[in-house]
Amino acid sequence: MDIVIASNNPGKIREYRDLLEPLGFRVFSQSEKGIDLEVEETGTTFEENALLKAGAVRERAGCPVISDDSGLEVEALGGEPGIYSARYRGLATEHERRTAILDALRDAPTRKARFVCCICLIDARGESRLFKGVWNGEIAQHEEGTNGFGYDPIFIAEEADGRTTASLPISFKETFSHRAKAVRMLTEHLRNAGLTDRS
Repeated sequence: MDIVIASNNPGKIREYRDLLEPLGFRVFSQSEKGIDLEVEETGTTFEENALLKAGAVRERAGCPVISDDSGLEVEALGGEPGIYSARYRGLATEHERRTAILDALRDAPTRKARFVCCICLIDARGESRLFKGVWNGEIAQHEEGTNGFGYDPIFIAEEADGRTTASLPISFKETFSHRAKAVRMLTEHLRNAGLTDRS
């Protein structure tokens, strides 16, 4: 069964392929299905933005669609960058956004943080479901590692023994991450609904 990810982010597509292809799905980015669409994320929550993206791509895809909205919430910054993680403070690059957070936390009393991922599935019948995963941890003192993307070089998960996500194998993130948790909920739903090729 074909399934389209409402994204062209290569890191995100790779993670979804690793998680969903063993279930028998053929996973495509939206550009691989010829969908040239940039959905404006006007929602005020991860859930609202995931629904917006999935709905817009589903209209053109003709097959099930998965979208997600995810981001980093830093306790000392009042939950920022949150839904604005991909465009935090209008900064152009991932490195600039990571640096902004490190600078802001220089004298912070806590470095607690969490990643949140909300996945929206719109199935072949056009019905939507939401699945939310949370990954707790803290912000590192400096960037470390080259695996992963986004804020991975500054995030130390509770399970990571003091190392950043980007300094650990990709398999670590695929096991413990916010997205992995949400995907496990998603795949359980797909199996229970009889929608996998290997259910």
